[in-house]
Amino acid sequence: MSSIPVIAQSAGPGAARWAARRRGRATGGANRRPGWITYAILAVVLLIAVYPLYYTLQLASSDAVSIARNPIPGLVPEGNLFANIAEVLGGRVPFGKAFVNSMIISVSAAVSVVAFSTLAGFSFAKLRYRGRGPLLVFVIATMAVPTQLGIVPMFILFTELGWANNLIGVIVPAMVSAFGVFWMTQYLDQALPYELIEAARVDGASMIRTFWHVALPAARPAAAMLGLFTFVQHWVAFFWPFIILTSNNPTLPMAVQLLQANYFTDYSLVMAGVLVTTFPLLILFVVAGRQLVSGIMAGAVKG
Repeated sequence: MSSIPVIAQSAGPGAARWAARRRGRATGGANRRPGWITYAILAVVLLIAVYPLYYTLQLASSDAVSIARNPIPGLVPEGNLFANIAEVLGGRVPFGKAFVNSMIISVSAAVSVVAFSTLAGFSFAKLRYRGRGPLLVFVIATMAVPTQLGIVPMFILFTELGWANNLIGVIVPAMVSAFGVFWMTQYLDQALPYELIEAARVDGASMIRTFWHVALPAARPAAAMLGLFTFVQHWVAFFWPFIILTSNNPTLPMAVQLLQANYFTDYSLVMAGVLVTTFPLLILFVVAGRQLVSGIMAGAVKG
């Protein structure tokens, strides 16, 4: 097949452009750069995603009087942001304790879910034993059971165990995840060849050592994504912590809720609390986002 410059020299620029378009259609446009329509759509999606956060910033930098006069503030934030954040952090709501509690719960849940889900996923994906299929179906079926059905018996059980108003009452139900097991099972089934496991077993490695040195490195991209999503899920969780914990031992979502008074709500303070709660997640995504994406792409290529 002649190159485009050769066609341009022999038949002219019009024939070269026609040949380039035809070659692009033949290859499916794989090497073609996105057009302005694609970038415009991406820009609109980005604005829609960013605007709620910017609206929160606008309200957090305002005051109660300005919000009452104009619920939709202007494009430029006002100058009360740091004063509102200082009032939130130094007010009656224990935001420092709530931050520590949320960090302990989220990190413990993320580490535990990744560990147990990777072990279970390796077992379901690569080991052969009786009842493996029905047991996996049972684990996946538990995702169809509403969480609210187990709230009352779980609250009674944890109260009898003395775990009410204790962080362990929030951590223990979050230690395992049926979705995490399903996620890691599907990933390891495709990304981990049987030949690697057989080679490790032939070399004399035990099953635990095979998991540690063979399965775990292969599962690292999926485990990183699962850990990140689990951390975010429990960082913003409100329902169960609100039931099992009290206002003296809150998490960050509970602390934001405590900023609302009975008769009057200062939305500038509430939105400042939302920013304080969201800021660590933004730092996490900025720091870990590129590594997570590159890890997923590397895992996809290896798989």
